Amino acid sequence: MNVLFICNQNMHRSKTAEELFKTKFETKSAGLFNENPVTKSQLEWADTVIVMENFQRTEISKRFPRQYMQKRILSLDISDMYNYKQPELINILQSKISELF
Repeated sequence: MNVLFICNQNMHRSKTAEELFKTKFETKSAGLFNENPVTKSQLEWADTVIVMENFQRTEISKRFPRQYMQKRILSLDISDMYNYKQPELINILQSKISELF
């Protein structure tokens, strides 16, 4: 399964998730508000898109309405207060992903 993790800058949450779950899924990560924001082709590649906060799902729907309607987009509801590979973030990601899959 191809899983695309998305957060604001693709620096901490989505990058950590991409690394953490790369042995379980085919993973990529992207940001919404960085120099190279998520693209249509990245969304098309993904079987499942996982955002870190609900407003990111809304932002995807505005930028890519067609892809939004065709994709399973899930929110983990993890606020932007963690650093890359921070142990607390890893624990939260593992718990939330195990609930979803």
